[in-house]
Parts: sequence; C-alpha cells; structure tokens
Amino acid sequence: MAEKRPIDSAARDSHGAFGADGHPRRWAILAVLVVSLLVVVLDNTILNIALPTIQRELGASQSELIWAIDAYVLVFAALLFSWGVLGDRIGRKKVLIIGLTIFAVASAIAAFSASSGMLIGMRAVMGIGGAAVLPTTLAIITVVFPPHERGKAIGAWAGAVGAAIALGPVLGGVLLQHPSWFEWLLGNMWGSVFLINVPIVIIGVIAIARVVPETKNPQPRALDIPGLLLSITGLGLLIYGIIHASETREWLAPSVLFPAFAGIALIALFLWIESRSDHASFDVALFKNRGYAVSLAAISLSFFALTGITFMLPFYLQILRGFDPLSAGLSFIPFAVGQIIAAPRSATMVNRFGYRAVMSFGLGAVAVALGALSLIQIDTPIWLILIVFFIFGFGLGNVIAPASTVMQNVLPLARAGAGSAVQNTVRQVGGALGVAVIGTILATRYAHNVEPFLANLPAEISDQAKDLGSESIIGTVSVLDQAAERGVPANIIDQLRSGAFEAFLNASHITSMISTAVVLIAFFIVLIGLPKIYPPQKIKIEEPTQVPDPAHSDINDVIEAEFGNYESELGAEMSPNPEPNNPAN
Repeated sequence: MAEKRPIDSAARDSHGAFGADGHPRRWAILAVLVVSLLVVVLDNTILNIALPTIQRELGASQSELIWAIDAYVLVFAALLFSWGVLGDRIGRKKVLIIGLTIFAVASAIAAFSASSGMLIGMRAVMGIGGAAVLPTTLAIITVVFPPHERGKAIGAWAGAVGAAIALGPVLGGVLLQHPSWFEWLLGNMWGSVFLINVPIVIIGVIAIARVVPETKNPQPRALDIPGLLLSITGLGLLIYGIIHASETREWLAPSVLFPAFAGIALIALFLWIESRSDHASFDVALFKNRGYAVSLAAISLSFFALTGITFMLPFYLQILRGFDPLSAGLSFIPFAVGQIIAAPRSATMVNRFGYRAVMSFGLGAVAVALGALSLIQIDTPIWLILIVFFIFGFGLGNVIAPASTVMQNVLPLARAGAGSAVQNTVRQVGGALGVAVIGTILATRYAHNVEPFLANLPAEISDQAKDLGSESIIGTVSVLDQAAERGVPANIIDQLRSGAFEAFLNASHITSMISTAVVLIAFFIVLIGLPKIYPPQKIKIEEPTQVPDPAHSDINDVIEAEFGNYESELGAEMSPNPEPNNPAN
C-alpha cells in the first residue's frame, strides 16, 4: 500500500515540486481565507449601522460611540505587526486559528454588554484576535500563489475586504430589522450583530484546519522582543492620541499631543533600531522603495476617506432620510458590487496599463464619488446616491488590490507576514484618523450649526437637554421628541427638526469635501511618485536569482527577480522541518 503523504510533502525538496505554479489547492485555500477575513472586516461596518440603536438603548454619548469603534481599531492596529512577525516565526496557520478563536469568544461576550463601557472593553479584546487575521491571510496568499497569479489572488482578497465593508451594514440591517430573533436571548435589540460572528468563525476554523497548509520562515531569526514592544506601545499611543482628539474635540490639548507625539517618537525609535539590528522584524529599507512607499500612502489615505464617510452615512440615511436599519444597510450594496467587480479584475487592467494608471484611475473615481457626496441634500433621489456608492466602491477596488500587490511582490516569502502587517497597520492608522478627524469635524460643525435652533426651545427644556442635543443628530432628535411630549406645538418641532437636519447636512458636506481633498492628494502622489511598473508574466526561470535590495533597485527588477526566487523559497516555506507521515504539517 502506498504511503500516505501530507499535501505539502511535495514541497519538501529545495526546488519545490509544484515550482512556479504555486500550491495545487491555492484557489481553495484562497476561498477559505476570504471567509476568515470577511468576519473580521465585516464586523467594523456592521457596528456602524447599529450605532443609532446602541446609542438609544445604552444611552451612549457620541464619544462613547466613537470609542466603541476605535477601541477595536486601537488594539487592532497596535498588534498587527506583532502578530505578523509571530506568524512568520511560529506558523501563520496557527496564528490565524488563535486569532479567530479570541475574536469569536470576545464577540459572544460583547453581544451581552449591559453598558457602553463593557461593550468598549470587549471590542478591544476583539481587536486582539482580529489583528492576527489580516496579516496572516495576506501572507499565506503571498506564499501559495506564484507571482504571476498573485495579483488576481490579492484582488480577490481586496475585493472581499471591500465587499465586507459594504455588506456589513446590509447584514446589520437584516439583524436589526428582526431583533426578535435574538432579543429573547440577549436582552437587547443589537447584540446579534456580534453574536453572528460565532458560527462564521467556527466554520472558518474548521475549514482552515482542513485546507490551509502551515507556512512559516524556515530560518527564523531571534525574536526581536524590544522592537515588538516598541511597535505596540508606539502605535497604541499614537492611535490613542488620535481617538482622544475626536473625543475631546481639542487637537491641541496636552492629553492629545503628549500620547500622539510620544507614539511618533517611539515608532521613530523602533524604525531606527530595526535599521541597525541583525535580527530585525522588518526591513526598514523597503520604505525607500518608491513603489512600496507610494502604494502604502495610497492605501492609508484611501482608508482615511472610507472610514470617515462610512461613519457619517448611517446617520444621514437613518435619521435624515428616515430609512430603517435594513434599508440603510441595503443602500451600501452598490458599494460592495463596485468592489466585487473592480478588485478581482484590476490585475487584468494592470497587465495592460500598469499599476500607476489603474491606481490613478481608481483614486480619481473615489474623488468624484466623494465630491458628489458633498452635494447631497435631504431630497436627493436615492438612485443617484446608489450610483455614487457604486463609483466609490469601483474606484476603491482599483486602488487597494494593485497597491497591495505591489507591496507584497517586493517582500521575500519568509517575511511575508511582517510585510503584510506593515501595510495593514498603516491602513488601520489611516482608518483611525478618518473616524477621528471626520467624526470630530462632523460633531464640532454640527454643534455650531444647531446651537441657534436649540436656543429656540421652550424654557422648560433644560440646558442639560440642550447640551445633549448639540452632541449629535440623534441627541437632537431625542430632545425634540421630549419637547413634543411636553406639549410643544408640532409646527415648532417640525421647524426645529428641519433646522437640525440642515445643520447636519452642512457639517457632512464639509467632511465630504475634506475626504475629497485627502483622496486627491493620494491621486497626485500616485500619479507623480509611482514608477511605471507592470506585474511579471508567467515565465520559467531555471536558475533562481537573488532578489536585489528593494531600496536601491528598480521595482521592476525587484518583481522579476522575486519571481525567479519563488520556486526555491517555496519548498522551505510550505513545509518547514516536516515530520514524516504527519498530516498536520
């Protein structure tokens, strides 16, 4: 009887049995990784659609709502790099399963939160687990796919990210539309948006255990503990400062400036130490590569705009337009469709036109969409808004996938986890800035605009209630409902409500214009700074070549040389130090 061999045993020789064609089950592996990715990304925007409900039921303030989002972002961004390094060292499959398990347990507890403080705490724990997922999934994709297919695979990965961002509100709307499904168990109307994570994670973990191979650096260096601690502390302080600025609305306050600048200083120290270490967690020289640096900037600025706008839009749809949660969620479907169409097909467009042309086009489309959102009114036809959402998603799909591919192609396979963690960390920092900056400007401008209308409320409405009304559009609506119950004439309430809506619209237009400006900056950075590069084609290179130093080489040379090294690197990556007849390897 023939000896049973694990699926990766073929890759144990130094040349890799499947050579330049990648892992034989790479597309099935991609499908499993996408499922794992969906639950983590989806959870961010599924929460956005539930924010109005959570605010009403838990009595959460606007700053607490921001923390419910950013507690996850804070921990997530701080740990991304560390999880990526650990995945390279101890095994990416192992780290992925650990991360998903932590995420699921925290989600289950979050569903039963009795206070905003408990919810914020569980969101932070979810961030611990979620941080393991993005870098490991992207690193595994980089390893199992050869360079000539990597663009398509990362396009599917990026499309899943974009689709999850857009489909989160849809799923959230479905769950919130029928809260009775879970209300008897949870005691609230919103906990299902977290509880839904548990069965998805269970399915994902089972599939990962059966399909995904274990990969890691076959020759790991000594673990850079000081570097990892510096990165965690620096990123944590920086993002805390950003979030605290949105909470206090005082960007020059010492409580904002001190953690932010301390975080920047620690990150700078981390980069300095890494550049001089013989066992660095990440090659700092990569930042000198124009393709890598420009792509990193494009992703960061794009996510700044995306997260800021998705924070604002649920309030516009549910409060100003009167949509129920389901209808508001369904409004984001065109965004998802745009992503699903554009991201996987961006690789084909890159083959024809190059990375710079495709990314510039994508950023231009995003800028057009954001500019259009700065013009919407209360009575803007919904079909027009849906078209804008589609353009937004389509444009973003042509940015994220190509930019991610450029960065991953520069990395050696052994450092794929750390490298992918860097781009995901920068993405999250951009996202945190988006929510903080856009959220702060939205709240500040709204409070300024609505103040004259709230001053017209009858004297029996307390100053405390008026202060609550100035915090957010939901707070204003709540105060007006109280005034109606106290006998304030309906015509006065309607006038004040219309004034509040106009105040919110004015504030949202300003935030949309700021987001547009940020994306236009990214557009010109790509147009001017990105070299004219193309992906490698499917070729057979008999003798692998050494990857040039990415900091001092033309990026086309880096990509082509990396293609040649793929075959030799793969054998060690796919099955490091295998044990005979052990299917777990």
